Amino acid sequence: MSSTTLSAVRSWRPSLPRRHVPVLATLALLLVMYGVGVSQYRAFSNVQVVFNVFIDNGFMLVVAVGMTFVILTGGIDLSVGSVVAMTAMVSAALLRDGLPAGLVLVVALLIGPALGFLMGCAIHFFEIQPFIVTLAGMFFARGMCTFISDASISITDGFWTGMSQERIGNPAGNFVSISVLIAFAVVLVAAYVLAYTRFGRNVYAVGGNAQSALLMGLPVGRTRIAVYTISGLCSAIGGILLSFYTLSGAPLIAVGMELDVIAAVVIGGTVLTGGSGYVFGTVLGVLVLGVIQTLITFDGSLNSWWTKIVIGGLLFAFILLQRLIGIRFK
Repeated sequence: MSSTTLSAVRSWRPSLPRRHVPVLATLALLLVMYGVGVSQYRAFSNVQVVFNVFIDNGFMLVVAVGMTFVILTGGIDLSVGSVVAMTAMVSAALLRDGLPAGLVLVVALLIGPALGFLMGCAIHFFEIQPFIVTLAGMFFARGMCTFISDASISITDGFWTGMSQERIGNPAGNFVSISVLIAFAVVLVAAYVLAYTRFGRNVYAVGGNAQSALLMGLPVGRTRIAVYTISGLCSAIGGILLSFYTLSGAPLIAVGMELDVIAAVVIGGTVLTGGSGYVFGTVLGVLVLGVIQTLITFDGSLNSWWTKIVIGGLLFAFILLQRLIGIRFK
């Protein structure tokens, strides 16, 4: 076969962008896990089981969306779990003191972005590593939880209990909660921002090469500050959704959530060094974590710590996959 013919054959091969490979791998993994569940447990094929995965992880999905923005710029945010807990604690404490639900929502939604903005400013203006700044934010937010109360605070407010118990279902009896709809709305807005706005393009450019983005005149500093503010806002929303889910605030709630969120984002195909990833991949990553937990629950004989073991193995595998793809296409 001549070299001309070989070139023609290669030109007809479907080319798959390397940035899509991790996302497709996550999708394939999710389908395989679901198939295993259906084959092992008859009830696993029930549509409500899938809906329950979203119900149980709606708040984490929102937080993971915010983390996606941060990691796309090459940063990290270790404060998200503590901010979620602080938002829930503040909401529970203010409601206990008799403040109206509308005012509590406004205050709660301001806490996360305010802290995120301050951390973003510290990272940009003082050129401190995001790991150190957000670690300080994590300790501050967790300390504030204990300062508010060292015990769990129950929520009995009518609006909160109504949101917690509201169900949107179909005639077959399957349903989702309000939190799931809010999480989907956040996902759609985030996907649109990253795909179709100038800010989204700036996020990818900063993550790809911050120095080149600066030389091109892009607002690197404003973009970095903005992504940490967005992460804080998503954490605040996640905290409110978690308070809907548990109808309480507790100082030790959401401990370790930041690690689960980072794992979900990376398993979803977002590269830790920044510049490549999708919100849709993050959704798949959260679903993978949810399905793992569901499989362990259905089994009944495995300790819950197996969830962490499996997630650790998957995280290691996906980091290797990202590295191998990068080497292969250099």
